[in-house]
Amino acid sequence: MNSGFAGWLLALTFSYFVMPDSARAEWVDKGYGNDTRRSFTDKFEMTSEDYVDPEEKMRTWNSAAVWVPIGLNRSRLISMEELLETYADSDEKFPTAIFMHGCAGLWSGSHLRMKFLADNGFLTIGPASFARKKYAKSCNDYQYKGGLFRDSHSIRKIDAGHAIEQAKELPFVDGDNMLLIGLSEGGMASAIFRPTKAAHSLRARVIEGWTCHSGWYDQAGLNAPDGEPVLSLLGKDDPWINTQDRKGDCGPLMNKENGSKSVVYKTGQLARRHELLEFREVQEEVLAFLRQHFDLPLSVRDIQKLLTAMGYDPGPIDGAWGAKTLAALNALRADNSLPAVSEMDGDSQSLLQALKKDL
Repeated sequence: MNSGFAGWLLALTFSYFVMPDSARAEWVDKGYGNDTRRSFTDKFEMTSEDYVDPEEKMRTWNSAAVWVPIGLNRSRLISMEELLETYADSDEKFPTAIFMHGCAGLWSGSHLRMKFLADNGFLTIGPASFARKKYAKSCNDYQYKGGLFRDSHSIRKIDAGHAIEQAKELPFVDGDNMLLIGLSEGGMASAIFRPTKAAHSLRARVIEGWTCHSGWYDQAGLNAPDGEPVLSLLGKDDPWINTQDRKGDCGPLMNKENGSKSVVYKTGQLARRHELLEFREVQEEVLAFLRQHFDLPLSVRDIQKLLTAMGYDPGPIDGAWGAKTLAALNALRADNSLPAVSEMDGDSQSLLQALKKDL
């Protein structure tokens, strides 16, 4: 994953998300990326005992980046400590996404993806594998060169399983509505993660920038159970898919009867991209998949479409909440003997969801 200026510029250009500089700097300064970690462990000094060390696993969890939904298409970045303090007594039950970063660690693109999920209703937790004291460098993200530490995928699978288990113990997490999603090496981890206990159960998975193919057998395949739908996203000419043994896509390995889908972008700029979720077209593809398998709040765009379909005028269907959309919502509420509101609330979501079923 290229985490340089070009990637950040594309994120700003093609997505509605801009992360505050202070929030971005907080995670960059912690050294959870290739460019900011002070030193890496020699790969020959890594042992299988290091992979499963309970303290190492907890470091990835305690250092996780967390994005929490706080309203309609709104979310905020907090630490794990703040999450546990703020929501310990909450009555809310969040659908929850575990986001697995790529081989270069947490960067601005990681936060873009996590905020996108949180803006659409998911409590999103990104365990920081780079927070481990012993960690070998697995890629050079400026040269599109991976495989520097073959066993990195084992660590990433362990971190994914640990995060899923830890999340399910939180009282405000809806353990029946868990998503595993990853980019690049994190996409690989999301693909090959194999549930070994009930606490590992997931509702769905999303794989970005990975083909499910590799010359190393333990990095290849798709280990989602038959009933677990998977969405994979890939650019046909992805610059990271630069060896013959990685060619292809996850489609042939999917159970197409459970709603799984492999999307390969074959033309235009998406065909040449590794990081795809910066683009509105891809975001809409992901949202359509998630709405098929999760009960998520309606987005601003969904609300505008519904209001228009019911004869109200929310203004242009542009995904931007404004005075005209609010006025249309309040007109709908008045027609249903409900008082006006100053912003979108839970009652209005419930009303729209109910009316949507009748359309």
